Amino acid sequence: MANRLVVISGCSGGGKSTLLRALALRGYATVEEPGRRIVIEEQRGEGRALPWVDMRAFAERAVAMAREDMGRMAGQQGTIFFDRGLIDAASALGSVGGGTLDEIIGTERYHPQVFLTPPWPEIYVEDSERQHGLEAGIAEYERLLMDYRQLGYDIHIVPKGPVEERADYVIEMLGP
Repeated sequence: MANRLVVISGCSGGGKSTLLRALALRGYATVEEPGRRIVIEEQRGEGRALPWVDMRAFAERAVAMAREDMGRMAGQQGTIFFDRGLIDAASALGSVGGGTLDEIIGTERYHPQVFLTPPWPEIYVEDSERQHGLEAGIAEYERLLMDYRQLGYDIHIVPKGPVEERADYVIEMLGP
């Protein structure tokens, strides 16, 4: 079976989670972003592996969680959409001296097409799980764009607009 593990990445606050919910409503399997799951878990506990407390510990947990997500979903049928994933976590870990992308990722790969949501200031919101500003989100977006390109992924920038149109775009670009 062809690799149908598809990543939706991009700028924090760019509408990734909303897009994933729209795809889920169309019957696609989705995997929630590792970072948000980690933040929620950490805020319930001691809160040490938070990106604003210890970015390296946070990124290491995100790499492990994303790897588990890939393994868990690899045998599933159909297209599965990931809200971020291993590349995003590896990019974050690499940005704090945790190794190179190739060292962190190894041979694990997603579908060759990846979808990035661009910075979208009009919808950007900070919350208890996203405590960085838009500038940091834009810097992360630019780093991810570079890292996905370096790894040879075919990048599609998801156009801004109503979520249903964004979901249509993703599905159309993937083809049959």
